[in-house]
Amino acid sequence: MAFNFFSRQPECLILSIEMQDARTASRIHGQAFARAWGDGEFESLISQQSVFGFLACPEGRARDAAAGFVLSREAAGEAEILSIGISPKQRRSGLGWRLMLSAMKEAKRRGAGEMFLEVDETNTAAVQMYRKLNFVQVGERRAYYAQEGGPGTTALVMRCDLR
Repeated sequence: MAFNFFSRQPECLILSIEMQDARTASRIHGQAFARAWGDGEFESLISQQSVFGFLACPEGRARDAAAGFVLSREAAGEAEILSIGISPKQRRSGLGWRLMLSAMKEAKRRGAGEMFLEVDETNTAAVQMYRKLNFVQVGERRAYYAQEGGPGTTALVMRCDLR
């Protein structure tokens, strides 16, 4: 079996998300979700002091070429993942894992003892990743994610101890 070393994708840098990244995050979100958040929604969130996040940007490329993002919020000793998205071409490349580890580390640095998230039960790749990151299911929201022409899918509420 031959391996082509020249086809390796460039390394991605994990950068703190900034207001200028709202349009990029919105683009990635639109590729990942049926109901995409707009630039204004990202700008509103990023401007909040309790909100933090990260961008996965291919080394040597501009921030607007980012391949993924995570957006989180910390309040009263708890953190939550507001959204995470990876460009389709970069899925299963480890970017989601790296972004989640960055968010978990920052949440802990900010004083959060636990982190929560919601994930569509049909997104098996994400559910598996969260379980490997020690998230456990603590609840569910039935028919939470709208489906065109049918009943919504269930959101799994997951929690991870950051201590």
